[in-house]
Amino acid sequence: MASIQSVGIVGAGTIGSSWAVYFLAQGLDVRCWDPMDGYAENVTGFVRRAWPLMEELGLADGASIERLRCFDRIADALDGVGFVQESGPEDPEIKARLMAEIDRDTAPDVVISSSSTALPVSEFQHLAANPGRIVLGHPFNPPHLMPVVEVGGGKQTDTASVDAAMAFYEAVGKTPIRLRAEIPGHLVNRLQAALYREAVHLVAEGYASVEDIDKAVSGGPGLRWAFMGPHMTYHLGGGDGGIARYLEILGPSQERRWAALGDPKLTDAVKQKIIDGVDAETHGRSIGDLAAERDATLMKLLKVLRKPAD
Repeated sequence: MASIQSVGIVGAGTIGSSWAVYFLAQGLDVRCWDPMDGYAENVTGFVRRAWPLMEELGLADGASIERLRCFDRIADALDGVGFVQESGPEDPEIKARLMAEIDRDTAPDVVISSSSTALPVSEFQHLAANPGRIVLGHPFNPPHLMPVVEVGGGKQTDTASVDAAMAFYEAVGKTPIRLRAEIPGHLVNRLQAALYREAVHLVAEGYASVEDIDKAVSGGPGLRWAFMGPHMTYHLGGGDGGIARYLEILGPSQERRWAALGDPKLTDAVKQKIIDGVDAETHGRSIGDLAAERDATLMKLLKVLRKPAD
């Protein structure tokens, strides 16, 4: 995949702009298109604000903000690109029409990857003349900092296209995860949703405050999850016997906990409890301030995780 020097960004909102920053930092040319008026100023502003973070993490040879170009026509933006990252609205009909346009305006060997948050590829690849090259490339937000990308295909996707997307993301420093089958919400968001369902249940039933539930996750398992997933965590929890011993000794306890998990409903009352709890937890900090704090902490964590072992 080293031959890819230019990436097309279709849909340049928050996710698309974040992708643009990342690809620029990897030394690629980035060509953007979005139907919204004034989008170019928004993308450029996003890139300039995020660029110091990318410099701190380390830029690839040739990386430059000047390699960003924005176009008024989608065909012009896609001219000569070697890979496309689509980040349009989460609407199957809009995405299907967009995919047909992208397919029309790119060379036949170019992989078209969608940042779709939850929609399966099969729901929006059917209008394209060449649906076999349309894949899922769903990042974790914000893409310019978070390494994981979920990669998969739809019913009409060629295996070679998924292979090519996996290779490309790995070549540009991402951590691609291959999905073996389509499922709504993909993988990461389903795992996240499972935890959040119980977090909402605990709030709804009054077991703990919103802030204390967040503290429980970030100061407890969240620290381990930054570098170790749940299966490996429980493997170590089994001591010398590993996961086999854990499942033998503590499996019944785990099943009892599963059986006791809640199934909350987002009634108006529950929504208000969550909103009030989050308001209390933020202590008046704005979304911008919270995002900046998040990104600064992510930077510190990424540096630690990237540091070679002594």
